[in-house]
Amino acid sequence: MITDDARIVDPRACQVETWVRRNEDHSTELWAIPACNPTGNLELALGGSRTRENGETHTTDVLMQGKTIFKPLETNGWGIGLALGRLRYPDEPSKSVGRGLYGYVPLSVSFADDLAVLHVNGGVLRPSGDSHHRPTWGVGGEIKLNPKLFFIPEVFHQEAGRPQFQAGLRIWIVPQRFQIDTTYGDRLGGTGEKRWFSIGMRLISPSF
Repeated sequence: MITDDARIVDPRACQVETWVRRNEDHSTELWAIPACNPTGNLELALGGSRTRENGETHTTDVLMQGKTIFKPLETNGWGIGLALGRLRYPDEPSKSVGRGLYGYVPLSVSFADDLAVLHVNGGVLRPSGDSHHRPTWGVGGEIKLNPKLFFIPEVFHQEAGRPQFQAGLRIWIVPQRFQIDTTYGDRLGGTGEKRWFSIGMRLISPSF
C-alpha cells in the first residue's frame, strides 16, 4: 500500500518489502525496500526501484526514510507516528538538497477487534523538479476476510493531477513472517492510461 500504517517492524528486527508493478505503458518497475529497527522505536529504510522500459533497465528511484511511532496501534484503539525521508530520481539530478524531501503523519484506527483497520496519511512532498512543497494524503484500509486473508483498498494523492486508487488482496503465508499481495490501480476518473497491476511480498525477521 502507498498509504502507510502507524506500525514499525519489531525492535531489533528487519523486513524486506518488494514488489513488481506492470504499468499500462508496458514499463515494469521492480521495487525493494529493506528496513530495520535497531533502537526499538526508529525504523530505518533504504531502497528503490529498477524500471524496464523500451528494452532498457535503469534505476529510477532511491528512497531513504526514518519512521517513529508516538502512540502504538492497539486493538480497538488508535496509533500515530511520523515519517521523514527523501526520494531521489537518478535520471533527474537536482542541485538543491531540498528536492525530493517529504514527511507525513500516519494515523491508524482499529475497529471490531481488528476486523477492519483504517489508515490515514497527511504530509508534504517537494518533488525533484519543483521549487515548492506539495501536500500529500492517503486513505486506506485492511479488511479481514479470514485470519490470513485481507482486502486492501486505498485512495491517495502524491502526484500532480487527479488522485489515484488501488485495491487488492493480502495473504499471510506464514503469520507475521511471510506475506504476499496483489493489487490493481488507476487514476480516479481516468481512461485507463495510468492503470497498473502489482504483485509483492514481505519478509519479516525475528528479533536479533
